[in-house]
Amino acid sequence: MIKIGDIELPHFPLLLAPMEDVSDPPFRALCKEQGADVVFTEFISSEGLIRDAAKSRMKLDIYEKERPVGIQIFGANLESMLQTIDIVEKSNPDIIDINFGCPVKKVVSKGAGAGILKDVCLMEQLTAEMVKRTNLPITVKTRLGWDHDSIRIVEVAERLQDVGCKAISIHGRTRAQMYKGHADWRPIAEVKNNPRMHIPVFGNGDVDTPEKAMEMRDVYGLDGCMIGRASIGNPWFFKQVKHFFNTGEHLGPISLEERVDAARRHLEMSIAWKGEKLGVFETRRHYTNYFKGIPNFKEYRTKMVTSDDAANVYAAFDEVLEAFSGYEFA
Repeated sequence: MIKIGDIELPHFPLLLAPMEDVSDPPFRALCKEQGADVVFTEFISSEGLIRDAAKSRMKLDIYEKERPVGIQIFGANLESMLQTIDIVEKSNPDIIDINFGCPVKKVVSKGAGAGILKDVCLMEQLTAEMVKRTNLPITVKTRLGWDHDSIRIVEVAERLQDVGCKAISIHGRTRAQMYKGHADWRPIAEVKNNPRMHIPVFGNGDVDTPEKAMEMRDVYGLDGCMIGRASIGNPWFFKQVKHFFNTGEHLGPISLEERVDAARRHLEMSIAWKGEKLGVFETRRHYTNYFKGIPNFKEYRTKMVTSDDAANVYAAFDEVLEAFSGYEFA
């Protein structure tokens, strides 16, 4: 059994990664239904919360059916981060996660996200003070280091643990790599194998097949796996991994009917949460993956991603069911 503070999780839990404009409540709910053990919100700016920015506040919304759920925040100013803790606690999450890994320039340029990898002492101080501020478990998501020449992740993880961090998720790339090349899980395994480490160490990066999840578990010995891009438009990925773990075999293809039903429910939940205009717009990014592999699909995809009217999108779903009835996915 794996524990984050007092939260008990199954052996080798699967975590939904925090992804900007992806990991919203509707998507998290779908992933939870399909086997995600822990889900995380999109990352939320501490400065945005303090300014009471509507978009940042909206990201604090969570559903009871998501639990355990973590709210992820980022920032580099200690006082702002502490004020953010007070705001976040009112949403009653199970976990507060600190983003020390986002490589995007607009975040890094403010010294936040992966930018803080240049200042491990500040990283440690922020974590320590946030742990003191709340009774909720504080966890961290980070990268191997700023660049190849500054990888100190074994030391960093140990220092964060020593000031009260309850779990650490590590993306197997440096900030310099962004999302290019291949994730290197070996340094993450070094963190796990450090005899002083006793908190869960979760791996992240390039887990896009059940076999890779098993490799992370059995070869690298990590405590769990954080899954990001492989789940976009494919909330069944968590179920596929668990089926493979339990049987050694791949789960059969997800049917067209299941895909249409998920896309429809995703849109319904998005509209209920954000309103029709935003709900329709922000669900578009998922449709290509929901229906990936169907030949001659461009006409239907175009209808889904260009219409601002929910009724037209629902009609496109119905057309897909009729046009591709009997289609079997590989």
